[in-house]
Amino acid sequence: MVSVYSIIFAVKFFIMKTLEKLSLNNEKVLIRVDFNVPLNEEGKVTDDTRIRAAKPTIDYILSKGGSCILMSHLGRPKGKDLKFSLEQIQQTISDILEVPVNFAPDCVGTATQELANTLQNGQVLLLENLRFYDEETQGDEDFAKQLSNLGSVYVNDAFGTAHRAHASTAIIASFFQNKKAFGKLLEQEVKAIDQVMKTGEKPVLAILGGAKVSSKITIIANILDKIDHLIIGGGMAYTFIKAQGGSIGDSLCEDDYLQYTKDLLEQAASSIRPLEGVAMMLPWPKLNKHYPLHGMNIILWLNSCLTIHLSKINSTLCI
Repeated sequence: MVSVYSIIFAVKFFIMKTLEKLSLNNEKVLIRVDFNVPLNEEGKVTDDTRIRAAKPTIDYILSKGGSCILMSHLGRPKGKDLKFSLEQIQQTISDILEVPVNFAPDCVGTATQELANTLQNGQVLLLENLRFYDEETQGDEDFAKQLSNLGSVYVNDAFGTAHRAHASTAIIASFFQNKKAFGKLLEQEVKAIDQVMKTGEKPVLAILGGAKVSSKITIIANILDKIDHLIIGGGMAYTFIKAQGGSIGDSLCEDDYLQYTKDLLEQAASSIRPLEGVAMMLPWPKLNKHYPLHGMNIILWLNSCLTIHLSKINSTLCI
């Protein structure tokens, strides 16, 4: 697993460059984007924020005479499940980019390689869901090699998955020598984190979201001694609640990480000052219980029931 600090280190020491440091003319640029967008029952995009966030990177590459091969995951499919096919968002991507977007019905293989080979400057190709293959999340080197063969330059612009050692993120970069870079979105996010963590005016509030504690372990461990307050939201909050003896019903929980979560709470209690007058409320009937912090300073944030006295916060870090 890769921490936020590993990403910052890579930017600062040019293990991966920024786009402006690369010549992109006549290059086929393989971009890891985060198009894990919400869909309704008809398979239509209900929030295109993540697609719009990738537009500056794609626009820049096209303007410099390159072509773009977009790879992403969508949801958590078990094998090839068309309910999670990226073909559903092909038109939305095209509308936002204002250019035609071709679709490859697979992300690797002979047919996909041929589509990549024939891609012309100024064109965009969208690959099928990376997570149709277990090798993606396993960080399989052979799978990463197959992906790397599709492009001549690699760009990572998926901040939401950059901390994971997956084939399309951490592993694939090793196949591109000096022809790799961070996209504009990832560059912007990393610079903002670096600035807050190093020069942010105290006190610093960090807001951490996500479904699983396991995917954010190194991030939490690395920031605890740099921040003053931490808000945890999303599904991962349930693991923290259960670790403190709370009842979570059928809600998402990683039981294997309960002890680790308890250890983090103890570590946080000795390293971060608690916010004044803040507690956590769970609004659902089966979870209708008020959990005061009792001096703890990790705040579990579910829905919009948490009120923060922002006048007491000078710097905020959202991850």
